[in-house]
Amino acid sequence: MHIAYFRACHGGPRPRFALRAGSALILAALAHTALAARPDADPPLSAVVVSASRFPNDPAFPPVAATVITAEQIRAAGIGDANEAIRKLGGVYGRQSLAGPRDFPLDLRGFGANGDQNMVVLVDGVRISENELTTPLLSSIPIETIERIEIVRGGSSVLYGSGATGGVIQIITRRPQASAAHGTVVAEVGSNGQRAGRAAVSRGWENMSIDASYARSHADNWRDNSRANQENTSTTVQWFASDWRFGLRANLSRADFGLPGSLSQAQYEANPRQSSNPLDHGSYDNDSITAFLERRFGDVDLAAELSHREKISRSTYVSSGSSAQTNVRVTQFSPRLRQVLQSGLWKNEAIVGVDLSEWSSATNASYGNSDAAQHSKALYLRDEIEFDHNARLAAGVRREQFTQLSGSGAYDRSSAVNAWDLQASYAPLPLLRGFIKTGQSYRLATADENGFTALPAGVVLKPQVSHDLELGATLGNAARQVTLRWFRHRVRDELYYDPTANGGFGANSNLAPTRHQGVELEGRVQLTETLRASATYQHVNARFDAGDNSGKQLALVPANTLSARLNWTSGQQSAEMGARWVDRQRMGNDFANTCARMPSFTTFDARYALRVSAWEFALTGTNLADRKYYSQAYDCSGGAVSGIYPEDGRAVKFTARYDF
Repeated sequence: MHIAYFRACHGGPRPRFALRAGSALILAALAHTALAARPDADPPLSAVVVSASRFPNDPAFPPVAATVITAEQIRAAGIGDANEAIRKLGGVYGRQSLAGPRDFPLDLRGFGANGDQNMVVLVDGVRISENELTTPLLSSIPIETIERIEIVRGGSSVLYGSGATGGVIQIITRRPQASAAHGTVVAEVGSNGQRAGRAAVSRGWENMSIDASYARSHADNWRDNSRANQENTSTTVQWFASDWRFGLRANLSRADFGLPGSLSQAQYEANPRQSSNPLDHGSYDNDSITAFLERRFGDVDLAAELSHREKISRSTYVSSGSSAQTNVRVTQFSPRLRQVLQSGLWKNEAIVGVDLSEWSSATNASYGNSDAAQHSKALYLRDEIEFDHNARLAAGVRREQFTQLSGSGAYDRSSAVNAWDLQASYAPLPLLRGFIKTGQSYRLATADENGFTALPAGVVLKPQVSHDLELGATLGNAARQVTLRWFRHRVRDELYYDPTANGGFGANSNLAPTRHQGVELEGRVQLTETLRASATYQHVNARFDAGDNSGKQLALVPANTLSARLNWTSGQQSAEMGARWVDRQRMGNDFANTCARMPSFTTFDARYALRVSAWEFALTGTNLADRKYYSQAYDCSGGAVSGIYPEDGRAVKFTARYDF
């Protein structure tokens, strides 16, 4: 998929690897609906932990200022996969997928084309964002098994390691339920040849449970040669008691899809649905098995995951007469301990953990073969103290040692990188909590990035290091709440595909110092018993701080994004409407900021559902105004724009769901 991505973005016959996916004080202006609440009339703001601890947390105590998406919200919105839930309900900006599957590249903090390389995605503590230049396969996670999704923005490398500068997305599946049984069957049909079916069943006994799910889908999709077929199977077996849990989980994913390629401005204006490469196609097999354990010994908790994943990616480019197959294997082991001590008005949580990872890749291609590997081991420590139930302080450190090598002997490097953070939160009023976070996060270059650079032989890219700062406040309660954050990431040696490097031929590079700085605002309010509104806004200024392009904006980062949703529920009926606005952004190669920016756009979606006994019937529409727009364009030379990937036009689907 990483090879497929480069060719899809840039075309051309040569096999290059490209990097995918890339101040003001907090004001007291908070929403009127939240300020209208009297502290003596409303329940106090829920207690908030400063950061996730990599141990199970009660959903009522999420990480500070996190965005939490519940299973109920996912179902009410008729969401079909986790990627869509994160974009639509979490307000995370995502660009059109370059292939048929719906795994849109996501961007938490304005990292542009490498946005999905600057965040970590986990499923029940296991990383699914790995050492490949690919978007995490969120569409392969059974949507019916998800209990909640936690989106923690900002540097989080102490706990989660490489790539956590933009933040962390944690997908948490349902816990086992003793002596219970339930299931769901879903069928969908829609425009552009969409057909899908899903089934999920769960059965629990006194000390054991089994969950199984299966999903299969086909879509011709909006553009020519963008059809996609997907098949996902997941099974989890768990044994449990009051103080322990052990389980095994297997996930099998298959997909094949067209690769429509990019368009020039003239092609886009003539027919945005056309394909520039009508015969190019790709596929993947992605299989993983995980063993997990939780055990409590008095005030000490033990947890660990042992996971192995194998992925085969294939791409065939009839347009250039080339093909490739990449085989990836990764094994992860993450044991950790937590001790919680409480005395009077204070409580202390101490955590120590180890992350071990072995990753290897073998690529067999018509233009040559290559092997690469990365081995890493990390130790992290973190301590958090709560005072009087309304103040928290936390500090953590991490050291990761790693080895990167290529099978051809082009490089073999061992080094180490560090992360640290300090965090605090305080509630001066029952409904108001302020917080501050500062620290250092990092990202290691992937094997694909090290495979195509303009560096001398034997030299590899430096680790990316970011100095992070965030201030914010949350006001309100569960019914009315607003969160405001100001953030800044000063990044040294940012890893990025630089089209101006290598004499204008482009190469993966360490950029001159950059800065990602901005404001995020999230709010929700229960307007009436049946009507709820929510909105997410982000302003980000991503620019070079030094070098030849000092002061210039980074490419593919919209200055402003806004998403808003309105939900209505009455008896057996429900409806939801949403709007998304994305500001202008620079073309992918416009480091000098000399080209016109991509146009801004606004889209609308809606859903109506009717519940009849155990059945639910729903009609969903996306891009209702049939807006013609794009969010990816990678080249602008002499005023001529190319490398355009059009977004989908209007689409509708009908869904029938049966619960038993």
